Amino acid sequence: MALWTGENRLTKFLMHTRTAAVLCLAALLTALAGCKTKTGSDVVATVDGRNLLRSDLDFYENQVAAGQPKPSGEQATALRLQILHQMIEDEILMRRAEKLGLLATDEEVDRKYNEIKSPLSEEDFEKQLKDRKISIADFKRNIRRSITDDKVMNKEVSSKINISDQDIADYYNAHKSEFNLIEPQYHLAEILVTPAPNPQVQNQNDKAQNEAEARKKIQMIENRLESGDDFATLAMRYSEAPETSGNGGDLGITPESGLKGADPATREAVMGLKPGQYTPVIAVVNAAGRLMGFHIVKLVAKEPAGQRELSDPRVQQAIRSQLHDRREQLLRAAYYEVLRDSAKVQNYYAQQVLDSNGVEK
Repeated sequence: MALWTGENRLTKFLMHTRTAAVLCLAALLTALAGCKTKTGSDVVATVDGRNLLRSDLDFYENQVAAGQPKPSGEQATALRLQILHQMIEDEILMRRAEKLGLLATDEEVDRKYNEIKSPLSEEDFEKQLKDRKISIADFKRNIRRSITDDKVMNKEVSSKINISDQDIADYYNAHKSEFNLIEPQYHLAEILVTPAPNPQVQNQNDKAQNEAEARKKIQMIENRLESGDDFATLAMRYSEAPETSGNGGDLGITPESGLKGADPATREAVMGLKPGQYTPVIAVVNAAGRLMGFHIVKLVAKEPAGQRELSDPRVQQAIRSQLHDRREQLLRAAYYEVLRDSAKVQNYYAQQVLDSNGVEK
């Protein structure tokens, strides 16, 4: 029912990795530091004498394939090579973090862990991890690696990037048309309640099962909003829109013409809002007149049409962020190459694939 899509906080964290397409559901590499070098079929690679094990490679492959047909033949081999490449890069980075004294602390890990699971009950959070076949211990190790990665990159790359005022002015002058809004822009958020069971809605509190329950639930939410409760917090706890609930109901930004895709009642109500206001409860019906649910939509912000000037602080910040992100992406890639060149890596699995002409035995 959402007009735009988003990702819940847990899924977003699980996908926050340099090769999210490969390791989107992988837990952290198991504790490899301190392992002594050994030989044998269990070792798929070594990094400065530290073993990467076949059991770990199998684990990540299973995570990536969870809920999907498992690839076979050449596709499976290519996937394993890609996952192992990431495992090697991660191990190299951990060794660098050790030298710099930047390994994540227990306090940092616990803080991030509590932040990620805060919108959910303990039971719901553990169920999400179980559905992904990830233990709490694995998840915390993943957090530790992610924080460590960020700390190293902040010190070695991000902190050295300088975007000057002249850089910003040059970009603006070369892309001035990008800052001319031809129509108003709406930043919206939504709390949705549906009257029927939905297999895509997991771990939501008090899931409505019929129209009567849906009406009761959305009325409770509206009452809490009127009592001053935070919209985003209520969306995370009660909204039944799987794409946006974990993101505080955020629907993103859409041009005014995009509202044409919304039902007339919602479109009219939204266009009458001022930033910070929200609509009353709106019944959402399909083209056939069937009730699909109830929602409350908040106007987070609205941008009028027209040219945005360079003097606008929002324009400067947008350009600065874009230039910083592009430069950081380039420098991160170069940094990983430099680290890899300085490490002693033996990729036994890749050699095995080469020796067998791509046919695993």
